Amino acid sequence: MRRDVATLLSRPKNPFFEHASAEYFLAERNGEVVGRIAAIQNRLHNETHSDRVGFFGFFECANEQVVADALFGAAAEWLRPMGFDTMRGPASFSVNDECGLLIQGFETPPTLMMPHNPPYYVELVERAAFHKAKDLWCFEGWKPEGESAERVTRAVEVIQRRYGITLRSLNLRAFDAELARIKQLYNAGWERNWGFVPLTEHEIDHLAEQFKPVVLPDLVPFAEKDGQVIGFAICLPDLNVAFRRNRSGAFLPGLIRVLYGLKAKRIGRLRVLLLGTLPEYRGKGVDAALYHRIWHMAIANKIYWGEAGWILEDNPAMIAGMVKLGWKHYKTYRLYDRSL
Repeated sequence: MRRDVATLLSRPKNPFFEHASAEYFLAERNGEVVGRIAAIQNRLHNETHSDRVGFFGFFECANEQVVADALFGAAAEWLRPMGFDTMRGPASFSVNDECGLLIQGFETPPTLMMPHNPPYYVELVERAAFHKAKDLWCFEGWKPEGESAERVTRAVEVIQRRYGITLRSLNLRAFDAELARIKQLYNAGWERNWGFVPLTEHEIDHLAEQFKPVVLPDLVPFAEKDGQVIGFAICLPDLNVAFRRNRSGAFLPGLIRVLYGLKAKRIGRLRVLLLGTLPEYRGKGVDAALYHRIWHMAIANKIYWGEAGWILEDNPAMIAGMVKLGWKHYKTYRLYDRSL
């Protein structure tokens, strides 16, 4: 994981920097690091939304307001000369990466690729003149059972017959072709979301290279109609279950734990990173069909708990779909704005 973070921060290695720039700051006292922050200029975000928003991310801080204020001040001073009128975050680096400050759900363990900050961060940010920009919700769900499971199964069967939809798993042997389908669908399926920034070809290739060694093909379902992909989901086993036992951060023990956990089906948890359909198929139950497929395949891999998210707080269609499936809103993350 440390190697992945080093690559993420590397300007030559991370394709994010083909359309962005960033500066990194450390706060030190008597030679001891007591905080960090990144100031981020994302030109693709500004072109997409026609705004003047800069970002902060990678925020970590001791429980001292003076340290937090110094960090936010350094980021603001770097962003202001670029003509930005707002600083938004945390986003490390963008909404396509880890983003949001955890404000509810501290008692639950962190999941893969989601932040998990101490509760006092909320006060540090809000005392520094930030205000809410948007909340992001995460849902948890369990293996469906009894009448609820039967009802969902019947509903999905009706949806598939009505619209002529078939479901299948990722074909690793045709990985490049599958990746091309994901590229097309991702930018079409999320384009109207608040804060959405399209992923470039290089960014998707870079993410795919990282995911490929740990992906389980059955947990990446595609929905098709007449041979054309109309929706997909990407789920990963929650590798934090394995990483949690590797507190030293040593590379080889961590790798062995992950590979053994996947091979022996001992992870037990998954995270639904992405799930979406082409705009014309929204509201037709394709998302429910994908979730049903995910659960069917997850159980086959001895996975009985999952986290789905994040979902925008004002996305009623997605939220209603989660509730109908019996999933529960259990964590909230918040993006903040501050005037520059």
